[in-house]
Amino acid sequence: MAAVLRLSLSLLKTKSKFSPFQPLTESRCFSFRVHACSSKAKHSSSQELSRDYPVVDHDYDAVVVGAGGAGLRAAFGLASNGFKTACITKLFPTRSHTVAAQGGINAALSNMEADKWEYHFYDTVKGSDWLGDQDSIHFMCEEAPEAVIELENYGMPFSRLDNGKIYQRAFGGQSLDYGRGGQAHRACCVADRTGHSMLHTLYGQSLKYDTDYFIEYFALDLIMENGQCKGVLALSLEDGNIHRFRANNTVLATGGYGRSYFSSTGAHTCTGDGTALLVRAGLAIEDMEFVQFHPTGIYGAGCLITEGCRGEGGYLVNSKGERFMERYAPNAKDLASRDVISRAMTIEIREGRGVGPERDHIFLQMFHLPPEQLHSRLPGISETAQVFAGVDVTRESVPVLPTVHYNMGGIPTNYLGQVIQLANGRDQVVPGLYAAGEAACVSVHGANRLGANSLLDLVVFGRACANDIAKHFKPGDKLPTLDKNAGEASVANIDKLRHANGGISTADLRLKMQKVMQEHAAVFRDGPTLKAGCVKMAALWKELDDLKVSDRGMIWNSDLVETLELQNLMINSVATAVAAENRKESRGAHAREDFPNRIDEYDYGKPLEGQQKKPFDQHWRKHSMAFVDASTGKVTLQYRPVIDNVLDTSRIQTIPPKIRAY
Repeated sequence: MAAVLRLSLSLLKTKSKFSPFQPLTESRCFSFRVHACSSKAKHSSSQELSRDYPVVDHDYDAVVVGAGGAGLRAAFGLASNGFKTACITKLFPTRSHTVAAQGGINAALSNMEADKWEYHFYDTVKGSDWLGDQDSIHFMCEEAPEAVIELENYGMPFSRLDNGKIYQRAFGGQSLDYGRGGQAHRACCVADRTGHSMLHTLYGQSLKYDTDYFIEYFALDLIMENGQCKGVLALSLEDGNIHRFRANNTVLATGGYGRSYFSSTGAHTCTGDGTALLVRAGLAIEDMEFVQFHPTGIYGAGCLITEGCRGEGGYLVNSKGERFMERYAPNAKDLASRDVISRAMTIEIREGRGVGPERDHIFLQMFHLPPEQLHSRLPGISETAQVFAGVDVTRESVPVLPTVHYNMGGIPTNYLGQVIQLANGRDQVVPGLYAAGEAACVSVHGANRLGANSLLDLVVFGRACANDIAKHFKPGDKLPTLDKNAGEASVANIDKLRHANGGISTADLRLKMQKVMQEHAAVFRDGPTLKAGCVKMAALWKELDDLKVSDRGMIWNSDLVETLELQNLMINSVATAVAAENRKESRGAHAREDFPNRIDEYDYGKPLEGQQKKPFDQHWRKHSMAFVDASTGKVTLQYRPVIDNVLDTSRIQTIPPKIRAY
């Protein structure tokens, strides 16, 4: 039976502790109607203005938000264990951004040379610039071979060697024998379309199980009561209904927030929805200052050119035709880690050795490679370069520039996928809430992600979430009770945005934000630039109150959805800018010209004997935890220790920090 609730928006001027939105400036009445578990509740099909918001309730054992690699692996992992599972996604699953990953998935299979997961572990710790949590890195690298074989058994069509084994290419930052044995070939690939293949494989596998997909549903907010996550509220884009999902466990796998920047390899749907959900629930997000710039985005277009090009033998050249990476990374050269290469390219351009009429980019050369190798191993890149740069890679160099690619920060979790928060100096699990993929900060990537570790991250921790839920819960367990008004604030926000009639469009404000982030939180950073960026972001936040939304309807209102996404992007952007301004050091992808050195608890460039350990508040080998007031945009920072302990010292030892060089 439908329970009808009448409320006045003026009542929402009284802010609760977790009120995610600013109070409304005017009083307007609407109907918030809850249809208990009714699938028949439909919004009016007309485009007339309506103040009526039907709310459809659903009960599930578990809800997964997002249907990329991590979301699909979590969803069918839960369903295969008998859990009644819902998967909510704003896109059709195979349009999720996992599809854009190109280069490969790391695993120490030893198909090309003798390799060990311990070497992979070392490279990942080093790549993270010792900000990664070593228990999580241990878990991921040891699980990697099994995860890849699992994908192979699901039917993922890996590229093959003549002996039938999976082909593995060289990738940046990968070495043998703890950095002493030369370049490792560890990235298992499907030509240069690995993410595309993996996503379709996982989606095909998921259809074997009884998962309920809610496709083109936009997640609005978590349902949090007394510190416990009890589900999620979502908007059906097709009919405008609000859906309230009650569940014992919720998994967030919503991807990154690349669209905070003007030039990004991320799709326009990469809007940081999951991290924003966490912020509006009053929880902290982690390490948001660490944004990876991929060295090779196509100049002018921003489209990704995979690191696999350099793994196959391509290299970067400046206006003099020099392979300049030999100066910056004498050993790894063009296969150094991404942050090192992006900075080297930026320095070459700054010092006048860029290419093109304005000397503002770099060339990626591949025409020395055999055409048959380009055709078989890099077919997608060959096509992309032709379409977006007008370049025939068999004859010409590709113009490239560092481009925002990946967010190391996100929702803080442990290696089991459980969302954690810092309480009294210790990690505390948030009951009922998990996260995986780029939305999460496990933290296996620390200050810089190694190429081909992202696809691995998805499947390992998507599976980990499902396994941990199965360990602690049973299908059909009693569900938590919800407050009858759960979701009111979210609906009030939608009503406010639908009727917003200010002076700036969503697209214009989004563009302003992207340009501020591009200019003030780039490859190289400094104090004055970052401070100016924080001031500009604070001013842009105030402009959220002056938005104009043209479409007043609820049916396929893309204007409304883009405005909701802008709210999410703004949360991610202010957290990134403020955390970056506050971190007074250079580490991984966070490179400050006014603080060029990494500041650890010891000076690891010198013998440790005789050194005194710096207090926690005087060094920066720690995770930043950012709380964002979703009403004002004010950011409050705390700091959390890095986990140096591994899961089992009989299998691997902690890698102590040292100077990071390639």
